[in-house]
Amino acid sequence: MSLVDFFTPIDFKKITPKKGYYTSHLGVKIDCYIDTFPALEGQKPDIAIIGVQDDRNAVNNEGCALGPDYVREKLYLLNEGAYTTKIVDLGNIRQGASVTDTYYALKTVMNELIKNDILPVIIGGGQDLTYAQYLAYEGLEQKVDVVVVDAYFDMEDDNDYAKLETTSQSYLNRIFLHEPNYLFNFSNLGYQTYFANQDSLRVMDKLYFDIHRLGELSGMINVAEPIIRNASMVSFDIGAIRASDAAGNGNSTPNGLYGEEACQICRYAGFNDKLSSIGFYEFNPAYDSNGHTAMLLAQMIWYFIDGFYNRKKDFPLQPRSQYLIYKTSLKHDEHELVFVKSKKSDRWWMQVPYPTGGSKNERFHLVPCRYEDYNTAVSGDMPDLWWRTYQKLV
Repeated sequence: MSLVDFFTPIDFKKITPKKGYYTSHLGVKIDCYIDTFPALEGQKPDIAIIGVQDDRNAVNNEGCALGPDYVREKLYLLNEGAYTTKIVDLGNIRQGASVTDTYYALKTVMNELIKNDILPVIIGGGQDLTYAQYLAYEGLEQKVDVVVVDAYFDMEDDNDYAKLETTSQSYLNRIFLHEPNYLFNFSNLGYQTYFANQDSLRVMDKLYFDIHRLGELSGMINVAEPIIRNASMVSFDIGAIRASDAAGNGNSTPNGLYGEEACQICRYAGFNDKLSSIGFYEFNPAYDSNGHTAMLLAQMIWYFIDGFYNRKKDFPLQPRSQYLIYKTSLKHDEHELVFVKSKKSDRWWMQVPYPTGGSKNERFHLVPCRYEDYNTAVSGDMPDLWWRTYQKLV
C-alpha cells in the first residue's frame, strides 16, 4: 500500500488568503498535497507535516479533529527563517472506520517516514494519538524516550487492562503496559499537582520517570532543555498552556505554560539531534473564537522548524576533539563521575555506566544534563539524575 492511500489532499483554496502568499511565506515554501502527493524520494524532505482528523477518543474536546487546517491557515502565513526549508505537507490522514484503524494508519505512515530519516510533525486530533505515535517505533529495534507536555498524567486507575479504552485521558496506560516494552524513559513537563492523584505520582517515582511540576519550569524554562534533548518523541497537549494564551481547548485551565514558554520548549525539541517525531494535540477551533490559539500553535511549529535547521549535530559525541571531559569524585564513594561538554553548543552530558552485563556494545549510557548537575558532583554529592538513570539501566 502506498502512503498516499492514507491521506486526503488539503483544500488549499479554503485556507489561502485572498491576496495570496508572499514569496517568503511558508505557504509557498512547503510542498503541499493539493493535487499531487509530494515526492518522498530523490530530493528527500527533512520534515513532513501530517494532519490527523480524529477526535473520537478526545475526552471533553469534541471538535479538535478540525484543528489541522486551522493551524495550516496560520502557519503558511509565517515567513521562512534564515535557512532553506525542505518541508512537505502530506495532508490529512483519513479517519478510519474505527479509531484503531486511524492508529494503524498513523503508525504505518510514521514508521515509513522515520525509517527514511524524515521527521513527522503531527497535528491532531486527540492526544490519544500519542499511542499511535509511540507504536511507530515498535519495528525500529531501539529504546524510546518519550516526553509529554501536559497539565495532567493521562492515566486511569483500572485494573482490567484488557477492557481499558485508549482515550486522551488513558493512553499512558497503553504505552506503559505495551508489550514488547521498548520504552526506556518517560518524562512529563508542566503537570499541575492538584490534577495528579498520589497513586500516579507513586507510579512515576517507582519507575524512576522524570516528572516536573509547572512551578519548576515557571520563569526557568531552560530547566526543560536537557529533558527534551533526551527525547526520541514529544507529545504536546495544547491544554498545558494557560487559557489566557490558548483558549482553543475544551479542557483549558487558568494556569499553565505561557505562550512564549511553549515556543521555547518547541525550539528545544527542534534542536534535539535525537528527536525523530513530534505531535501537537487537542487544539479545538470551536473554542478559538479569535484564532489566537491556532496562531500560537503555528508559531510553536515555526520555532520547532527553526530549532531543527539550527541543530548543532553534536550527538553522538564525535569527533572527540570537539568535546571537553570533566571527571569528579564523590565524598563517600570511590566511584568517579564523568561529564562531557560540547565545544560547539556548550551543552552537557553525563556518563552513567551500564551495570555488569548490561550492554554488550557500550560501557556507559550518555544522558543530557545541566551545568548544575556537574556542580553538584564537584561538591561531592551524587546528582539525582545519575541515580535515576542508573536504576533504569539495572
